[in-house]
Amino acid sequence: MSEPDLTSHDVERYGYTQELHRSLSFTDLLVYGLVFMVPIAPFGIFGGVFQGSGGMVALAYAIGMVAMMFTALSYAQMSRAFPMAGSVYTYAGRGIAAPVGFLSGWMILLDYVLIPGLLYLIASIAMHSLIGSVPVWLWLVGFVVLNTVVNYTGIEMTAKVNKVMLVGELVVLAVFVVIGIVALAMGRGRGFDLTPLYNPDTFSISLVLGAVSIAVLSFLGFDGISMLAEESKEQAHAIGRSMVAALLLAGTLFVVQTWIAALLVPDPATLIAEGDAGGTAFYDAAAVAAGPWLAMLTALATAIAWGFANALVAQLATSRLLYAMARDRQLPSFLAKVHPTKGVPVNATLLVAAVSLVLGLYMATREDGITLLSTLVNFGALSAFLVLHVSVVWHYVVRNGSRAWFKHLVAPVIGFVILAFVVVNADVAAQTLGFVWLAIGAVLLGFLLATGRRPELVLDDTAGTTTGATTSWEATP
Repeated sequence: MSEPDLTSHDVERYGYTQELHRSLSFTDLLVYGLVFMVPIAPFGIFGGVFQGSGGMVALAYAIGMVAMMFTALSYAQMSRAFPMAGSVYTYAGRGIAAPVGFLSGWMILLDYVLIPGLLYLIASIAMHSLIGSVPVWLWLVGFVVLNTVVNYTGIEMTAKVNKVMLVGELVVLAVFVVIGIVALAMGRGRGFDLTPLYNPDTFSISLVLGAVSIAVLSFLGFDGISMLAEESKEQAHAIGRSMVAALLLAGTLFVVQTWIAALLVPDPATLIAEGDAGGTAFYDAAAVAAGPWLAMLTALATAIAWGFANALVAQLATSRLLYAMARDRQLPSFLAKVHPTKGVPVNATLLVAAVSLVLGLYMATREDGITLLSTLVNFGALSAFLVLHVSVVWHYVVRNGSRAWFKHLVAPVIGFVILAFVVVNADVAAQTLGFVWLAIGAVLLGFLLATGRRPELVLDDTAGTTTGATTSWEATP
């Protein structure tokens, strides 16, 4: 059977009215995913992955890409079944049951609500290190205001800005790659070898898997594409295809740039032994290739990519999650308000900006601000991904009797096992705070039940007679 067209009436099959603007092409979705993952993401965490992998940083990213591909495949399956905003909240709520969807949405909310503040903070600190006369708080306010204005203008403007920012990041990356290869050919660094991919002197399964748990975090963001399902003008399967394509492209770029940088590291033994407390390992490698100007360029590109490009799309994705939960009465209804002409969830967008500003300013006063936010973001995202894999198996195999064993059973199970390993081995503080957040969500779920605020989820109302979703906690088959 051919894939149905994703039209403005598509969400009405699920009891909703099409309010967001359908204007995004496959290319727009792909660009969005790449910008969210940040093609130059390894610039900022290169030293940590290098140390954790015993120098086999390119191998860690290669395995990380394969590991996350299973999650991307599960996203692709659920986005075809339910082409709506809300990501894991939508998929688990309709694929398993509404209470599971609420708790999944609550967990990934920990990721989405905190990540803009984290990105603003990292970028502001980086810019302050480059221009010390401008305080961190002022950089942070500037980033928040700029991104809020762009997102408030409309999804079309955001898409245009994404393309410009992606081109800028790729230009900087191309400059580093070309100069790095030339420098290695001229005898700088260690010259060409395969040790960043495999070093028999340091290789062990446990070592590489430990590094993968760090490298995987660079791929977080491809899932944000699912938040744009109601703003895509393509067929439903374009969401899944753009996720897989973005992950493959980003992973390839990660492997190439880290392989070159690893060969240029000035003192690999010391980096492995003592780590990269200052977060400058990549920039030090760039300096070996071409001097201080390249180190400065890569550092500046990292700050702009995180604070503007990445935070821009993170803020957008978060507002769509809040919008999806609010229209199902799981969050205050004012968050479901859509601007009549701009077609954006305006109140949700402004709330994300306010939370990011307050959170960023507060965390800037703490020495452990970045670390604390990072661990919470990662735990929330990966926990929600675990439920995503279960949703695929339950919806397709258990509920609908699918016999497509690889994509509906084998791939989700493999993805679940990989992520479970990462979550179990996560920082203890992150686990503790993550479970506290989950407990708060469980209490809130009980309150919603007690007060009759049940999510109203429709699997498919083909008659199109409902004006709002009308089923209760057990979704209609």
